[in-house]
Amino acid sequence: MKFVDEANIRVEAGKGGNGCLSFRREKFIPKGGPDGGDGGEGGSIYLKACESTNTLVDYRFVKHYRATHGEGGRGREQYGKKGEDLELRVPVGTRVVDTDSGEVLGDLTTLGERLLVAKGGRRGLGNVHFKSSVNRAPRKTTKGTAGEARMLRLELNLIADVGLLGKPNAGKSTFIRAVSAAKPKVAAYPFTTLVPSLGVVRVAADRSFVMADIPGLIAGAASGAGLGVRFLKHLVRTRVLLHLVDIDPIDGSDPVANALAIEQELAEFSPALAARERWLVVNKLDMLPADEWQSRTEALVEALNWQGPVFSVSALQAEGTEALMYALMTHLESEQERLSSEPEYAKQQQQQRERVETETSERLQALANARKAAKAKAKQQDQDDDPHEVEVVWAAE
Repeated sequence: MKFVDEANIRVEAGKGGNGCLSFRREKFIPKGGPDGGDGGEGGSIYLKACESTNTLVDYRFVKHYRATHGEGGRGREQYGKKGEDLELRVPVGTRVVDTDSGEVLGDLTTLGERLLVAKGGRRGLGNVHFKSSVNRAPRKTTKGTAGEARMLRLELNLIADVGLLGKPNAGKSTFIRAVSAAKPKVAAYPFTTLVPSLGVVRVAADRSFVMADIPGLIAGAASGAGLGVRFLKHLVRTRVLLHLVDIDPIDGSDPVANALAIEQELAEFSPALAARERWLVVNKLDMLPADEWQSRTEALVEALNWQGPVFSVSALQAEGTEALMYALMTHLESEQERLSSEPEYAKQQQQQRERVETETSERLQALANARKAAKAKAKQQDQDDDPHEVEVVWAAE
């Protein structure tokens, strides 16, 4: 299944049914009172977070969704049937934005959570509601109102506790294969990972967390270069970032320069995301002799002036990964306990996540606008340089 993490759709709720104008007419009752019933409520549209789907690909092909209208009222005080609600299934982690106003309507982060995105129209009233002692034969009814209609942008941000960050070929996919059941493609060339992947890391029967792997970042990623920038938003909900650095790059590049390049692109993309807790993971130690990797790791840490936790691993041989996973699990559990027991700290973390989401949305929107402007410019240039255009010159005989 193709991985799609953004989609634009239009939703239209159902119209409410009209009220009925009717009077009671039966044998021996030629002039009965009003008995017009009400119309039915229009159907509403909901989004529901489901486990059965993990991509928005379906909403790339079908972009218009409409709930059914409510039925009109009938005589004998019969009310019209309510329009059926429409429920659209989306992956957990879907953010819903009204494209016209820019308002964030909701964030479906919990399995089974429902969000009302278009409310059905109100029902019309039949003439039975307008009878009184001075108006025994009212001919007044009301019409049902139109349902809400919106243009929505669905943005999928993967739900993960830990995110992997690094240059292409840093070994992120090999790492997530070594510590979880995820099986992303692994090969000896850059940009093997084309879409994000999730893996569940189990350190015990009842202790586990989710890890996300995204495509590698390159220089200029924050300005749209490469693949990783599109998927940096999937790190928004993570609590810890693992910065993987290849200690012995196959292309002969400097590991320190590679690590600093990632830090720079992350800070340019979202300062709030760059401020999130990061652990340094020095990978591919199996490529060096035992007496050399220690000194090169220490030199790397010193050159980066790294203040956070540092781990040395070989993802290919799963060496050092178990200790790292236990340390991550312990940290995540203590972090969750602190979030539950300290409301002020939980509030700060929520505000930080909202800042990251805002900065990420603004950056992606800016990149989308730049691409649109570049396409328009290229199209205009092609029209100006049309080789088939013929200039006609009229000459006097």
